Amino acid sequence: MSPTVEGSAHTSAPSAAVLAAYSYCEAVTGSQARNFAYGIRLLPSDKRQAMSALYAFSRRVDDIGDGTLAPGAKLARLEETRALLGRIRAEEIDEDDTDPVAVALAHAARRFPIPLGGLDELIDGVLMDVRGETYETWDDLKAYCRCVAGAIGRLSLGVFGTVHTGGLGADAARAAEYADTLGLALQLTNILRDVREDAANGRTYLPAEDLAKFGCSDGFADERLPAGADFAGLVHHEVRRARALFVEGYRLLPLLDRRSGACVAAMAGIYRRLLDRIEREPEAVLRGRVSLPPHEKAYVAVRGLSGLDARTISRQSTRRRS
Repeated sequence: MSPTVEGSAHTSAPSAAVLAAYSYCEAVTGSQARNFAYGIRLLPSDKRQAMSALYAFSRRVDDIGDGTLAPGAKLARLEETRALLGRIRAEEIDEDDTDPVAVALAHAARRFPIPLGGLDELIDGVLMDVRGETYETWDDLKAYCRCVAGAIGRLSLGVFGTVHTGGLGADAARAAEYADTLGLALQLTNILRDVREDAANGRTYLPAEDLAKFGCSDGFADERLPAGADFAGLVHHEVRRARALFVEGYRLLPLLDRRSGACVAAMAGIYRRLLDRIEREPEAVLRGRVSLPPHEKAYVAVRGLSGLDARTISRQSTRRRS
């Protein structure tokens, strides 16, 4: 018996207005999120469009938080965006609406069972940024990461759907948990990569207790660290945490269809390789943003499309269950 996919598209072909809205979202995605855009290229068009709509809305939320408006204005804009999300949820967006992101996301939400509450969580997370919250422990930071990244994993799962086979029923029920955990792994990698950039913007995400443990409580305003600071030790500590999250989150892969699994494997694979680079040379993140060259991203995509990562994780999961 062939596996069945839960959460597949079920609406008629998009109108010209909706296609134009999707094209706008895909342009935003391609210009603003190269790693994300690279991964979703592996999806069929309907899922790629829906993922672009999710990204474009999420980007709008992030841009408010990262922009130059005064905090009070940011709070007002975020609440306006939450109200727009409410209109999308209530199916009050017409296809001729002037906001292409709202049009595309409204169509995607009719097409797929997307848990739009995840975007409310994203707004909650960005509100934490606007208010300048800091994090004492990993549990504190984890709550933030679940809002800004774990929620994106769960939203994406609404588009991907899950493949149900006889041997994976128990794991399929945990697909949302795995998607959430993989989101945490990606976000922690982002935090390590952007530690200098975030410091320049007055933000510190790494847990205060970890910073204190490794003598880095003064932050990362420049490349020079205070005497006695063990920055490499701090990075390796967080890398180990991220790797454990990747191991757990990768259990999602065998629960997805081939192309959705390839998309997730490509995006996650890029970040795992970033993590490798950061681990090999921790101080590089203090000099600038660490990234992968295009040929390395292509290799990761081929691995994902081949199903190699999914098969590896499936075998590991089977061994753990036996």
